Amino acid sequence: MSKDLHPTMDPTKMGIGRSIAVLTSGGDAQGMNAAVRATVRVGLYTGAKVYFVHEGYQGLVDGGDHIRPATWESVSMMLQLGGTVIGSARCKDFRSREGRMKAACNLVKLGITNLCVIGGDGSLTGANQFRTEWSGLLADLVRAGKITAEEAKKSSHLNIVGMVGSIDNDFCGTDMTIGTDSALHRIIEVVDAITTTAQRHGVLILVLVCVRCCRYLALVSALACGADWVFIPEMPPDDGWENHLCRRLTDQRSRGSRLNVIIVAEGAISSDGKPITSDQIKKLVTDRLGFDTRTTILGHVQRGGTPSAFDRILGSRMGVEAVMALLEATPDTPACVVSLSGNQAVRLPLMECVQVTKDVTAAMASGKFDEAIKLRGKSFENNWNTYKLLAHINPPDVKSNINVAVMNIGAPCAGMNAAVRAAVKMGIIQGHSMFAVHDGFDGLAHGQIEPINWTTVSGWTGKGGSVLGTKRTLPGKLLEEISENIAKFNLHALIIIGGFEAYVGGLEMVQAREKYEEMCIPMVVIPATVSNNVPGSDFSIGADTALNTITSTCDRIKQSAAGTKRRVFIVETMGGYCGYLATMAGLAAGADAAYIYEEKFNIRDLETNVEHLVEKMKTTVKRGLILRNENCNANYTTDFIFNLYSEEGRGVFDCRKNILGHMQQGGTPTPFDRNFATKMGAKSILWLTEKLKECYRHGRIFANTPDSACVLGMRKRALTFQPLDDLKADTDFEHRIPKTQWWLKIRPIMKILAKYDIKLDTSEHADMEHVLNKRGNHLK
Repeated sequence: MSKDLHPTMDPTKMGIGRSIAVLTSGGDAQGMNAAVRATVRVGLYTGAKVYFVHEGYQGLVDGGDHIRPATWESVSMMLQLGGTVIGSARCKDFRSREGRMKAACNLVKLGITNLCVIGGDGSLTGANQFRTEWSGLLADLVRAGKITAEEAKKSSHLNIVGMVGSIDNDFCGTDMTIGTDSALHRIIEVVDAITTTAQRHGVLILVLVCVRCCRYLALVSALACGADWVFIPEMPPDDGWENHLCRRLTDQRSRGSRLNVIIVAEGAISSDGKPITSDQIKKLVTDRLGFDTRTTILGHVQRGGTPSAFDRILGSRMGVEAVMALLEATPDTPACVVSLSGNQAVRLPLMECVQVTKDVTAAMASGKFDEAIKLRGKSFENNWNTYKLLAHINPPDVKSNINVAVMNIGAPCAGMNAAVRAAVKMGIIQGHSMFAVHDGFDGLAHGQIEPINWTTVSGWTGKGGSVLGTKRTLPGKLLEEISENIAKFNLHALIIIGGFEAYVGGLEMVQAREKYEEMCIPMVVIPATVSNNVPGSDFSIGADTALNTITSTCDRIKQSAAGTKRRVFIVETMGGYCGYLATMAGLAAGADAAYIYEEKFNIRDLETNVEHLVEKMKTTVKRGLILRNENCNANYTTDFIFNLYSEEGRGVFDCRKNILGHMQQGGTPTPFDRNFATKMGAKSILWLTEKLKECYRHGRIFANTPDSACVLGMRKRALTFQPLDDLKADTDFEHRIPKTQWWLKIRPIMKILAKYDIKLDTSEHADMEHVLNKRGNHLK
């Protein structure tokens, strides 16, 4: 981030006198509507005129009623809809210069010089070509008498900003494209559904995931469901893969597994370039092993359904950034694409991203598969490396003589079991003996410790809650017993998976090292809590599942008002003192307000919110949604806010109250939480393995340095290990939250999209970053 040259610029006046058009092009993707909604509302917020372009580039060429003014109300109730409500179409006309001339003429006549395109690489490449030709198109239009010289002068420059909407996640430069997470939800829902019945009968399931270019969906689906094998074009299997696959399946069955899952991406190939199909694999497994095998082909079901919370938030954030990029652009600014890097919105030169995407295709065509994997970016490469480690490496014959224990602490959440599974499997792969600790620090103190093996954790990826059991008890009063059991079971390292209690418990264990030498072992804390309140990590395992539960519930609640009208819902969310769930669910569900502890509010703020809803009821949108974090204020309780809104809204709207409670902690984990937990569990073991080597002295393990006890967390763009001691300064122990929380910067977006009159801070903005290094052969 860098300081803007005009830090005093009023964002509500940035767009005055300017017009923005938004279109969706190519294949539809869940979350596109969130991006359209945000583009329209933020555009109107800046004072600009905003237009819908219906039916993609075809609407741009045809003009007329296909290009219509957008209003605030016209994008209401769009967030929960799949596809794209403004339509999308493949357009041959726009590929010709004549077609682009018609499109340019239509834009000039309406005074539109800012174009926001939501689509795949082909759609964005077409937008860049349109921008490059713009001055020439205008000159031809003037010569043909279609526009005047004055009109051409007023529209002398066209700004283009792209957002990538594609379920395939096939665009280089962004960690996730709009629609990918929702497509993963559909795939995992199907796999979960068919595996529950298949497991009873001992069936092998083949799932064909249909994707066009990038096989990200197949790879992440394999990680998220714990598949035995995945076939993707980017990494063809070695020669003799048929024998390897059959050996692996036989080995799994000999260990007691009743179910095997194989994911096959469309376009999968062998090392000699021959296609690998689901029918071919089915015949191989049936003929050689005699397994009962079923094939499921996932077609357009992957594109359908309600967008996930992640895609709604991603689309909303991208839409805001796209409008800012358009209005800040100069004639010298290259066409850019708004991308996601870690948890940050970044701007990248559009054609650099397109070039890298083409380089991937070229690398694969020439058989340079390792290069193609690297060009895909860090996210794809990390997923592939994790999959390879967990799925294709057999446990070593030689043991390491290291014992590693894994435990769950605090409240249960979805994804804990996936983290345990990954840690156990990776530990076994490293040659370690793995031990399960039941019921948290209580179990560690009372000897509830037992070996855990590869077969035990099979199928844990999709299980919600905590199979190991978990309690909130901290180790402070149990240190004597804990130290005795660490010695008794000869434990050399400890993985603590949980929420704020896991963090505090880890600190207490570190502080006890001075008195108890047994505590001088490497330890790693993996954040896992719906509250997302563990210092040292931007995300916690389980928070995404809880967020989707809240969002889908809010969708149903809002829908219930469709017939009655004039109704406001007050919904209480979990999170302790952390307002993450309330804020992000507010953005994903289109809430009118979200009350949280971190942002103080008073009775005047509540009065303002009520007045806002009274005005809203005068429009065509006659429903409201208010979220309240459970500990946002001791006096302004959910009952108080409900009674206040009911009284002040009397005669204008009525109120309903919903307390979501523990349903937010339950359910099967989302694909994000499964994938995140899997990578965290695997990475923790690799780190511990290296740390154990450092701490091995005089024939025994002795770890007493601060960096031997860390939190493994996602920080901006990478998974990092941070010493527990270093995080104390950034911790509010009384309220169990970090002192700095990245998502607070997103709160103004929620308020602007709800039509509150607030100022968006434009003193900082996303710099234009570069995708290619000087040699142009890999992502930075």
